[in-house]
Amino acid sequence: MRRLLIAGNWKMNMKLDSAKALAQGLKEKAAGVSEVDIAICPPSLYVQPVGAIVNGSNVGLGAQNAYFAKAGAFTGELEMAMLTDVGCQYVILGHSERRHILGESSEFINLKVRAALKAGLIPIVCVGELEAERDNGVTNDVNRRQFDGSFSGVSAEEMKKCVIAYEPVWAIGTGKVATPDQAEEVHAFLRGLIVEKYGKEVADVVRIQYGGSVKAGNAKELLSKPDIDGALVGGASLKVDDFMGIIEAVRAL
Repeated sequence: MRRLLIAGNWKMNMKLDSAKALAQGLKEKAAGVSEVDIAICPPSLYVQPVGAIVNGSNVGLGAQNAYFAKAGAFTGELEMAMLTDVGCQYVILGHSERRHILGESSEFINLKVRAALKAGLIPIVCVGELEAERDNGVTNDVNRRQFDGSFSGVSAEEMKKCVIAYEPVWAIGTGKVATPDQAEEVHAFLRGLIVEKYGKEVADVVRIQYGGSVKAGNAKELLSKPDIDGALVGGASLKVDDFMGIIEAVRAL
């Protein structure tokens, strides 16, 4: 059975003191949690000080983005090896905000996915449709295209190390949430894509998270679905009690 992964994406929020306090609070409150994997992804400037706080605990550390090239003249970018150097285990790639606000293509994201794997990081690769795309009945087409592009050239053994985060873009930060059945339908479709490309053995291993206004009140119903293996949490990851509420809601699953 796949272990649930609850990851907090802090996005561009908080000042340093608040970030450190949040990390300390989560470290203390999550100390007894063994049933699920936990990770937090602070803004890049705070990865190192936050990582120093959670180091040695059961709270994993991730980054929100990185570049695919090795060290060089890439002003403002971060190399994957820089993330591992400060203790990161995870990196979020292809988040909808980077796809749709910053214009990152699946082909560009694919370069990052392959670089992350080479660096020993676990890539959390985001896919998901816009509201207009869902309304037009092309949800599966969009997610297939993003899956194929983002994982091009990734081997079966590498795929086992990846995490997919399904994020219906219309449910991110809007308060709207895909119903458990809507989410499960897309998760099952994505797992079917893994079966097509890599076989059932790989598909049975890969974790597919749901991301989109996940809260303590809806987490258990969503994550009880067979193909939903955790959550990529935005706003509810910014307060200790809110984030721990999600973790506590699903510990028994």
